[in-house]
Amino acid sequence: MSGGGPPRKRNFKIEAFKHRVELDPKYAERTWKVLEHAIHEIYNHNASGLSFEELYRSAYNMVLHKYGEKLYDGLQNTMTWRLKEISKSIETAQGGLFLEELNAKWMDHNKALQMIRDILMYMDRTYVPTAHRTPVHELGLNLWRDHIIHSPMIHSRLLDTLLDLIDRERMGEVINRGLMRSITKMLMDLGPAVYQDDFEKPFLEVSASFYSGESQEFIECCDCGNYLKKAERRLNEEMERVSHYLDAGSEAKITSVVEKEMIDNHMHRLVHMENSGLVNMLVDDKYEDLGRMYALFRRVPDGLSTIRDVMTSYLRETGKQLVTDPERLKDLVEFVQRLLDEKDKHDKIISVAFGNDKTFQNALNSSFEFFINLNNRSPEFISLYVDDKLRKGLKGATEEDVEVILDKVMMLFRYLQEKDVFEKYYKQHLAKRLLSGKTVPDDAERSMIVKLKTECGYQFTSKLEGMFTDMKTSQDTMQDFYAKKSEELGDGPTLDVHILTTGSWPTQPSPPCNLPTEILTVCEKFRSYYLGTHNGRRLTWQTNMGTADIKATFGKGQKHELNVSTYQMCVLMLFNNADGLTYKDIERDTEIPASDLKRCLQSLACVKGKNVLRKEPMSKDISEDDTFYFNDKFTSKLVKVKIGTVVAQKESEPEKQETRQRVEEDRKPQIEAAIVRIMKSRRVLDHNSIVAEVTKQLQARFLPNPVVIKKRIESLIEREFLERDKVDRKLYRYLA
Repeated sequence: MSGGGPPRKRNFKIEAFKHRVELDPKYAERTWKVLEHAIHEIYNHNASGLSFEELYRSAYNMVLHKYGEKLYDGLQNTMTWRLKEISKSIETAQGGLFLEELNAKWMDHNKALQMIRDILMYMDRTYVPTAHRTPVHELGLNLWRDHIIHSPMIHSRLLDTLLDLIDRERMGEVINRGLMRSITKMLMDLGPAVYQDDFEKPFLEVSASFYSGESQEFIECCDCGNYLKKAERRLNEEMERVSHYLDAGSEAKITSVVEKEMIDNHMHRLVHMENSGLVNMLVDDKYEDLGRMYALFRRVPDGLSTIRDVMTSYLRETGKQLVTDPERLKDLVEFVQRLLDEKDKHDKIISVAFGNDKTFQNALNSSFEFFINLNNRSPEFISLYVDDKLRKGLKGATEEDVEVILDKVMMLFRYLQEKDVFEKYYKQHLAKRLLSGKTVPDDAERSMIVKLKTECGYQFTSKLEGMFTDMKTSQDTMQDFYAKKSEELGDGPTLDVHILTTGSWPTQPSPPCNLPTEILTVCEKFRSYYLGTHNGRRLTWQTNMGTADIKATFGKGQKHELNVSTYQMCVLMLFNNADGLTYKDIERDTEIPASDLKRCLQSLACVKGKNVLRKEPMSKDISEDDTFYFNDKFTSKLVKVKIGTVVAQKESEPEKQETRQRVEEDRKPQIEAAIVRIMKSRRVLDHNSIVAEVTKQLQARFLPNPVVIKKRIESLIEREFLERDKVDRKLYRYLA
């Protein structure tokens, strides 16, 4: 061996015999007999005495010497014979032993098949693919299917036994689930088609018939809630049955059968069931039943839309009754609270029972929007509710509580189509709160304005914010006035003036009443001071919006401080110089408008505990023939007595008309501005498209009336902002 390099690799090669090997003519037959005997021994449970190595070599040699076909056919014939024998054994099994015998023989067959496949592995790998024959294991399964499962004496008996056991389990009996699992697994092992054709299809048909009958029986004797419980239980049972002993692929099919027979076929009858259907569940807050209905109905086509439609029509109908019932509208705060309670109630149902389903939330919102806008006074009512809460309803509430209440109000506000009407009323109510000092801390007021601003933009709240600015400016002005003029004023009446910017406040032109001389003197001093420090401004006294504190001495020297309106002060001061005055005298001396004067006198003379005047003749109403006297006998436990003005919480009919008119007037320039904006960008547009675009742009504030839009277009044509097309009269052109 020469040294140096690595040892050289040697390539080994196995070659066939150079000369032909002569075989014994009876070799194939003799070898097959050995193998056939071995197969019988395996089926007879005597495999322990066999030499698998020798058997493998014998089978190998047969294939090698081109006897593969003989070996394969011999195997097929032997197994067929064995299975026919097994079939007889299974057929003779009685009653409950039938499935056990079938399962035991199946287990034996599987073990035998495993051993036979190991012995004939070489045939499986070489002869079977080239001769396009079925592999050994698959052949064994096919033969079992053909000679056992499809045996005339076994086939129908097997199906009937399986279906009978399932039926008995449905009726509450306990069955051998392990045995059932083995049998159904056997069917699946024989191929999905065997499982489906020989078991699953008949199983589904029988189940449909069973649940069709049972659902009919249940619906006749159960209320909706109980029926749904039974349906849910059956559905869970079937899913459990699949998990224990059926193929997983059967779950969707059997649940579909239960859903169709127990839910889909009775859906409409269930939701409309008298005294227990969907509406009753909603009314009685039956969260569990509603959740069950939602979970079951969502499994079937159109199930959720059926619930949604019934819920929507119920909400719209009850909402319509609520907003049009005159009895409910007597207490407006209670009315709005009822709306909020209804919204909370159904929000909770959607959250707890319907899994916060967005489609249900949308249906709830559209229902509320529908019925709230049926009453054109809803904007006023909601503003009055806020007014009540911000005057007195939130005292002692935490910041979080205030936010919750205001957020709920904003939710109702979003449903309003006429948000500009709400703005008008809110402005009036805010003005009264600010001027009377009857408001919760500024934080709540400002929080509400921030919410409105977020919802509708700066334009919506700019005037409301201006009102707060005026209140702060007025405080500073009064401090400066008293700092500079305190010596001039001496011991006269103390004046506290709120200077209101005309554009920001909902001031109405009011005829000035005749103020008492003492007050008039101070007012004139303030006027000269203010106009001296602010050039080019005008001051108009809004006597209908003021208040006064006056000291009064009654019989026996009893002293009280009366908190009254400016009008009431003017009336009371007349009694310093007269014991009795007729209505006509008071009207002449004060020049207060008749409607205001009557309310003013009513509150001074007709309200028990506040009657600082007495009236002759005594009655609840004021007439022009009445005479009024200072009430010497007035007594009160309180030193400070607040005398409110008898005033309707709601507007009178003329006031309503006036507010509506002002709203309509305010809308005109907004509609015109929208038309001009649209036409400026589009240049040419037909009438219907303008109406649609204007509605889209303005719907955040109000829904413009198409008739009004048409009138505003006509007005813009007259003022030469637009012109009609000369050919097509429905087209408008923008004039730059």
